[in-house]
Amino acid sequence: MQQIVNFIVENRSFAPWISFGLILLAGFNIPISIDVIMVLTAFLAATTFPELTPHLYISVLVGTYFSAWICYWMGRKVGVKLLKFRYFAKLLPKERLEKMAAFYEKHGLLTLLIGRFIPFGFRNCLFMTTGMSKANFAKFIWRDALACSLWVSVCFFSFYQLGQSYEILLKKVKMLNLFIFLVFGVTVIAVVCYKKYRKNRAKVE
Repeated sequence: MQQIVNFIVENRSFAPWISFGLILLAGFNIPISIDVIMVLTAFLAATTFPELTPHLYISVLVGTYFSAWICYWMGRKVGVKLLKFRYFAKLLPKERLEKMAAFYEKHGLLTLLIGRFIPFGFRNCLFMTTGMSKANFAKFIWRDALACSLWVSVCFFSFYQLGQSYEILLKKVKMLNLFIFLVFGVTVIAVVCYKKYRKNRAKVE
C-alpha cells in the first residue's frame, strides 16, 4: 500500500486518473479494495493535494459507478461460466446469488443503497448477480447512480474531514496514552504501597 501512496504522490498531476484506473480494475474482480482506494484518495485530498479535491472526488465517483457496470456485464455475459473457476465459485456461492437476486427483484433501489455501504466484495457480488439475473440495465444504472452518489459522497467527505483533523486526533491520542500511563503508574504504586502496609501491619500484630 505504501508503494501505491508513493506512486500517487510522485505523480500528483495524474492522481485522479490513477485512482480512477485502480477502481475500474476492481470492477473486473481483481483483488483491489475500492474502499481502501477511496479512503486513501480522501486522505491524500485532505493532507497532500487539497487543490485536487474536486478532481479526486469525481474520479472516485465516476470510477465506482462504471466499475459497477463492468461487474454487471461480466455477470450477464460470462457469469455462469465464471462460476466454474474456484475463485469465483468461492466469491459467489450459489446460495448467496439466489438470495441477492431475489432481494434485488423485490426491493430494487433499496438493495443497491444498502449494498453500496457493505464492503469486502459484497458490492461486486451484488452487481454480478444483477447481471446474471438479466435485470433491466437501464433501471440498474439509474438506481445505482443514486446509490453510488450517496455512498461516495458520505464516505469520501467523511474520510476527508477525518484526514483534515488527523493531527488534532493524533494529539488527543497522545494525551490519552499519557493519561492512561499516569493512571497505570499511580495504580501500581498504590498497590505496592498497600501491600507493604499490609505486610508491616501483619508483622506488628
